[in-house]
Amino acid sequence: MSTPAVPSVPSLSSLPSLPSVPSVLFVCVHNAGRSQMAAAFLTHLAGDRVQVRSAGSAPADTVNPAVVEAMAEAGIDISAETPKVLTAETVRSSDVVITMGCGDACPYFPGKRYLDWTLTDPAGQGVAAVRPIRDAIEQRVHALLAELDVPPSTSRPERVRAGADDR
Repeated sequence: MSTPAVPSVPSLSSLPSLPSVPSVLFVCVHNAGRSQMAAAFLTHLAGDRVQVRSAGSAPADTVNPAVVEAMAEAGIDISAETPKVLTAETVRSSDVVITMGCGDACPYFPGKRYLDWTLTDPAGQGVAAVRPIRDAIEQRVHALLAELDVPPSTSRPERVRAGADDR
């Protein structure tokens, strides 16, 4: 399986300026995969320079174990994360809302910046199928940081080499 192409992030610079600490909300249906990975990468790379949230329109009970494993391989522990329900208030209090397959379930508020990242849903897939999704999300988060004019932290998690039996 090849890594999905990473489209450029639409420019945020043409919109009204963001606050000194912008808030970003990642939304997917179950808040158990894509949005959890995106939030974890942004939190890791931006630290306290961006307020990060994630939510789902129909949250699962737990984060996908294959997603937890794939992120651990990237040096980021999300094992304690839990899916959260999407609320209108969460959207209203965010500067940038990034949807990942939640369709019309995400409330729309004028003045918010909305981006849609088309990514394969990792639900029901093993860690080998999740890795390219994880890597595409990491690339998009780097592009988002550039658009937000927030340099990524220089510390990089140590990646764990995947075992030969799960490739």
